Amino acid sequence: MAEYSEKTNVNDIDWNSWIPAERAVLCFIKVDNRLMLIHKKRGLGKGKVNAPGGRIEKDELPVDAAVRETQEEIGLTPYNLVEMGELHFIFTDGYSLHGVIFFADSYSGTPVETDEAVPFWCDIDKVPYEDMWEDDHFWLPLLLSGQKMKGYFIFDNDKMLSHCIEII
Repeated sequence: MAEYSEKTNVNDIDWNSWIPAERAVLCFIKVDNRLMLIHKKRGLGKGKVNAPGGRIEKDELPVDAAVRETQEEIGLTPYNLVEMGELHFIFTDGYSLHGVIFFADSYSGTPVETDEAVPFWCDIDKVPYEDMWEDDHFWLPLLLSGQKMKGYFIFDNDKMLSHCIEII
């Protein structure tokens, strides 16, 4: 909500009463020592590397959104999804987003480029953090090691101003 747009420290936010403008998902497909990532072609994070994902539709469960978005963005159907974490974002322009992160250990289909994303496999020890959102290098290694977490972030455009990670 816009009332948070003046805040620049995550400790100044009452996250228990916070209501995000939008809700979204990310779906990482991790098979063996490889991770399916995308070069995002449009929308929030355009030009960055991320996982398939997107907005949760009205009355849609987050896990269903993760499957749908992965199918729409890269043509794969992920299986055995496990919820690994939550992301809470406030942007100084007034936008806010709550995200749920899923990991899948298998899939069907063949990765395809769409108007939203260019998919690619990446070795887990070669994740291109320098091409991702600034917060990703704080939480993604935790999830890759099997830990679950909640992350809280304040951004000014692409610049992270404040963050807090809780292992759960």
